[in-house]
Amino acid sequence: MKIKVLLISLSILVLGLLAIILFRYCNNSPGGVTYETARVIKGSVRITVTATGTIQAIQTVKVGTQVSGKISKIYADYNTHVKSGELLAELDRKPLETQLTISQAALDDAKAVLTYQTSTYNRTKALFEKKLIAESAYDEALYNYQKAQIQMKTSQLNFDQSKINLEYAFIYSPIDGVVLDRAVTEGQTVAASYTTPTLFTIAHDLTQMQVEASVDEADIGYVKQGQRVSFTVDAFPDDVFSGKVTQIRLQPVTTSNVVTYTVIIQAPNKELKLMPGMTASITAFVKEANDVLTVSSQVLQYKPERKDAAPPVNAGGLRESGKKEVWVKNGKSIRRILIETGLDDDLNVQILSGLKLGDEVVISFTAGTSVDTSVAKKDTAESSPFMPKPPKNKGKNPGPPPG
Repeated sequence: MKIKVLLISLSILVLGLLAIILFRYCNNSPGGVTYETARVIKGSVRITVTATGTIQAIQTVKVGTQVSGKISKIYADYNTHVKSGELLAELDRKPLETQLTISQAALDDAKAVLTYQTSTYNRTKALFEKKLIAESAYDEALYNYQKAQIQMKTSQLNFDQSKINLEYAFIYSPIDGVVLDRAVTEGQTVAASYTTPTLFTIAHDLTQMQVEASVDEADIGYVKQGQRVSFTVDAFPDDVFSGKVTQIRLQPVTTSNVVTYTVIIQAPNKELKLMPGMTASITAFVKEANDVLTVSSQVLQYKPERKDAAPPVNAGGLRESGKKEVWVKNGKSIRRILIETGLDDDLNVQILSGLKLGDEVVISFTAGTSVDTSVAKKDTAESSPFMPKPPKNKGKNPGPPPG
């Protein structure tokens, strides 16, 4: 039993030693240094602004009623596709028809009064012109005639209004679209005394949507009309939808001392995946460069710590104005290079000059156990900036190397 335990322990020890050896062999460079590098590739660099917003239909109409009454019939429901002029609902017409009848009777009475007063006025006028009656009699006849005319106009307007109110008992769709909301049921009474009650909400075209995004005041200066936008919604996390900025509203919105501005983004919705009210996570592309040389932005942060670093590889060894310094790995050595950069999105940076496709640029290094002072040979005889130096012999004979 003890022998078996001993064998297992020795096996674990051997495996551990082999793992350590393989790790050092695979990760340490010949010079005793492990380099972490980023390769220059073809890619895209994009400077963006992020925000959140709500998806809405481009045109949404709330359909109400201008007269009070009881809903007698409803012809449209949620998600019903309707055409412009299609009947949506109908109010109880009996009270409105009664009012129209009363108005018609008042109008007929006004017509009769006007006919009588007209005749009276004409006779009185003829007698007054012959000076057969007093002027006061003529004035009274003229007054009654004019009053009958006014009453006739008033009665006609009341009749016309009653007729219009009867027509308002029929609720029609003003646009082609889809019913998003139905706020009433049959038998319900609606009152239009002070405000127009909303009966239906209709979206014109759900194949074209818009996003109302709230952009922070610190970022609104970067957003321009016509910019490309991509966004996602929680309902379809794997889908990326596209759109463009169509409007930047000047009216600020202040919430808890945070100022934002509303940006309208138009987005096609041919597959009808986007629904009104969804929350969208938006990315607006302020600047972008596609299919260009790029490398990780971390290469610009790396600086060697040794004071004996080689001078920059450029004419005369002087730093050029506007250029940045990076370190490129070349076999067993590294060398310093000056580059020109373009857009930087904090993840990747665009390379304008100084590097080529496939170059390995140093991000960081870790010193190993072995030491190798070999460096890249150039006309300037550069040496590695941080390679550890072998200890001096101090005059003693180190003896022959171990067999």
